[in-house]
Amino acid sequence: MIKKLALIVIIVLSLSACQSESSESAEELLQKDWSEIEESAKGTTVRMYMWGGDDGINRYMDEFVAPRLKEEHDITLERVPMDTNEILQKLFNEKKAGKEKGTIDVIWINGENFKNAKDNELLVGPFTEKLPNVQKYVESESLDIQYDFGTEVEGLEAPWGKVQFVYFYDEEKIADPPKSFGELKAWVKENPGRFTYPEAADFTGNAFLRHLLYEEVASPDELLESGFNEDLLESGEENLWSYLRDIKPYLWREGKTYPSDLTELDRLYNQGEVWMTFGYNEARAESLIKNGNFPKSTKSFIMDSGSIGNTHFLAVPFNSPNKAGAMASINYLLSPEAQLMKYDSTYWGENIALDPGKLSEEDKAKMESMDRGASVLPPEELAEKNLPEVDAKYVNWIKEHWINEVVKTD
Repeated sequence: MIKKLALIVIIVLSLSACQSESSESAEELLQKDWSEIEESAKGTTVRMYMWGGDDGINRYMDEFVAPRLKEEHDITLERVPMDTNEILQKLFNEKKAGKEKGTIDVIWINGENFKNAKDNELLVGPFTEKLPNVQKYVESESLDIQYDFGTEVEGLEAPWGKVQFVYFYDEEKIADPPKSFGELKAWVKENPGRFTYPEAADFTGNAFLRHLLYEEVASPDELLESGFNEDLLESGEENLWSYLRDIKPYLWREGKTYPSDLTELDRLYNQGEVWMTFGYNEARAESLIKNGNFPKSTKSFIMDSGSIGNTHFLAVPFNSPNKAGAMASINYLLSPEAQLMKYDSTYWGENIALDPGKLSEEDKAKMESMDRGASVLPPEELAEKNLPEVDAKYVNWIKEHWINEVVKTD
């Protein structure tokens, strides 16, 4: 009899857990108080699908976030590595097929991917107004929080972090790094085979090309003011393509092939085949130096013309089986504890999504005392040279034209 009762209890608890992850609609959930949402999240599993190409980021999630979510909120976090465009394709197919219960609870997203997700109604929201840490610590009136690559956020995603595009180089090989695209062209020609960039379909490769777009086609202010402007592109695009065709023969492997992504570019830098790499996150080299993946002599620089700053976000898919758990997890990821550990270069090193002025005095002091490492530029220099992102349509335009204008030319 006792064994039967125990079995019944186990079955009831299992069914209860399943129900908490699947039966509630987004509309019903968003009507609840936060305490009820948090209670519903306890004892559940959250599957977070995200880009997995950075070891420091992966270790931050696996070694810091996951244990604390389990300990402090009784949530089991499963990190699933997948490129964002593949995540969106999966969600789009499920939406088309009417699949109301999927497998993804949280996605890391921004830019054109967010625009596509919003346009195709793939996300739950608005949900950010329910998160206590957004209300308490995020400067919601800031334009980089309200807009994502020109697309209005409208509560469909919560800011997770802020990064800035920087170049990394080996100071034992490069004494004086270039500070303009004119100097970069000259340097590339003087050092054939020692520079390249990822293809335009890659997030980082496209960012490098957008900097050149600002330089050769139109200023960020002009591009921001007019949105996606084909007239501007037509009047200046030849400058962009001419620059890239001009340096092509002097690139790694004479420009006959390009790294497919940032991971491959980093590998080439580590092996000494190229002498520079780059990317969003001004502090990402620190963990790579400590792990032996980058030379200890790695330093960073930005162009005098500036570098693009980028805010990235977290969202909940329309068919998340555990929306309460997803929201509770995102709220934790926006806590000062999680954000300050992300700021520390031990794992990730990127800037926080929170307003530093809203932190407690203790957390402010903790942030100010952190040594982000010798490869990280001073925050004042980064802030002075920060450039905005522009309409996500420019990302697609670069992708579509780069192949014909650069890759397929002799």
